[in-house]
Amino acid sequence: MNIDTKLIFKKFIILFLLIPNLFSCSQDDNTLEPEETIQIEEVKDEEPIEDNSFTPIGIIEVFDETKIDDNYILVNDAKANRVYLMNKEAKLIHEWSLSNNIGNDVVLLPNGKLLAALESDDPKMPWGGKGGRIQFVEPDGTISWDYILSTEYRELHHDIEILPNGNIIALVWNKINPEDALNEGFMLDEAIYPESVIEINPDTDEIVWEWNSMDHLIQDYDDTKNNYGTVSENPQLIDLNYTPQDDSLPPVSGDIMHANAIAYDEVNDIIVISVNSYSEVWFIDHSTTTEEAATHAGGNYGKGGDLIYRFGNPKTYKNPEGDRLFHNNHFPNLLKGENQGKLLIFSNGNDIKQSTVYELELPTTFDLKPNFNNEPSITWSFTDPNLYSGKVSGAVILENGNILITEGDFGFWEVTREKEVIWKFHAEGFFWRGYHYLKDAPEINLLGL
Repeated sequence: MNIDTKLIFKKFIILFLLIPNLFSCSQDDNTLEPEETIQIEEVKDEEPIEDNSFTPIGIIEVFDETKIDDNYILVNDAKANRVYLMNKEAKLIHEWSLSNNIGNDVVLLPNGKLLAALESDDPKMPWGGKGGRIQFVEPDGTISWDYILSTEYRELHHDIEILPNGNIIALVWNKINPEDALNEGFMLDEAIYPESVIEINPDTDEIVWEWNSMDHLIQDYDDTKNNYGTVSENPQLIDLNYTPQDDSLPPVSGDIMHANAIAYDEVNDIIVISVNSYSEVWFIDHSTTTEEAATHAGGNYGKGGDLIYRFGNPKTYKNPEGDRLFHNNHFPNLLKGENQGKLLIFSNGNDIKQSTVYELELPTTFDLKPNFNNEPSITWSFTDPNLYSGKVSGAVILENGNILITEGDFGFWEVTREKEVIWKFHAEGFFWRGYHYLKDAPEINLLGL
């Protein structure tokens, strides 16, 4: 062979020897045997894996998972001054930071704002449910409205409600000095703090309507004082001395009525008040002017600011007819839709150490009569040997028809219409109420969860 031919042959031999080494470079990284075939699989888009690892904020008990309403609960924990959303696994979904202590009601509105009844910086009146402040809190936590009524003589307390026109109705304690209370026919020589309802325009902070219980009193204790009359013949009036005459109730100490809840019936333009010390619910006419509300005539029902209906405890107006339903009560929850005309309420049962949730059918005509059974009919009720809270508490209807019960010093129960307990939640706290929200509700979506 000539030189050129030899050189070409040598290069061919070298190239042949190098070919296996070229493959061995990739084999060191993949640790594949030479004879293995690499299979390349198509990568598909997959749903993200949800992280289910979380620390429950309480203890849950599940008795029938198939019947649970799987939506959210807005929790008002007055003990910890916390307001938060949780699901039925006790997972914290969202929590709000509040500027002041709860005092007591906080609710999430359809526009994504919180409507919050809070304590003022320096509340003046000492009883449970003291407040003095109302706020709108935006989804981002910004306070967009801050209203304060907290003085020695007038203070907001307990509960609030937004009206269809955007105004707010609220409960107010009014201080009446001992001398003035005696002149009104009160039987004890002490200051009293009867109830008022005010309506506030949040755009102007103006009180645009007001009702005062002091304008609608009666007493049969002292015929030389104001408001003297026969209580049993005037069920539309409020017996100023009912509480001191009832030995089963705690001492008066000024807070003679202790209203703890307010609601609005937009169909009938009626304001509903839960009056704890009287173990009663009062209906008043909101169609009146403020001037008419101070009298006994005017408005859609022709009674001015007198009670157009009352129920729960006929003893308050010495009515021999009708059975007593409530032994202290909270949250008269007016129902809507197919349940329009009904009301859910929590009877604390302080005298009997047993709580009961009632669903009541309200009359279609509100007509209080002396010596007549004025009580509504019971359409559903629930109690249990373990259901007892002497304070706060309430009940709401869930989307699937079940009832969510708030037991104030325990937590929550979910029960069916057949009275089957299917779920419980317990945590350390003092639970004012629990409101339920669908997971895809507009107000939930606006939180950007």
